[in-house]
Amino acid sequence: MRIAIASDHAGFSLKESLLPWLQQEHEIIDFGAHDQDPVDYPDTGFPAARAVASGDCERGILICGAGIGMSIVGNKVPGVRAALCHTREVAVLSRRHNNANVLTLAGRYIAPHYARQIITDWLSTDFSAGRHQPRVDKIMKQENMRGAQ
Repeated sequence: MRIAIASDHAGFSLKESLLPWLQQEHEIIDFGAHDQDPVDYPDTGFPAARAVASGDCERGILICGAGIGMSIVGNKVPGVRAALCHTREVAVLSRRHNNANVLTLAGRYIAPHYARQIITDWLSTDFSAGRHQPRVDKIMKQENMRGAQ
């Protein structure tokens, strides 16, 4: 799977700890940050989210200090359904019920070993569609209406 990944300076350490592990089984496109120097999360998050929306990458992982800023950034990109997940269960539900295509993580609050568990569950869970499909369709319809204004 081709995965876009991005962080700001607060998520840099977690991102760097995940890269070798992710690269064992996936093609990773790293949109930065590339060091711990201060960087605004929109500067790295938007390009990564756009790569998912365009289909260049199948999924995305965005990491900032609390995960909130990157979640907001991701959800501003049409075609992205970003989910801030602090637990494995929420990660599974974000895929199964919401067809989330971008995972956001809190670099300051999630240990690398637990982040790997969250990511493993998130990447291996399929969208169940069924009763959830009309809900996702409504989100996409609203998104398309907003873009047409």
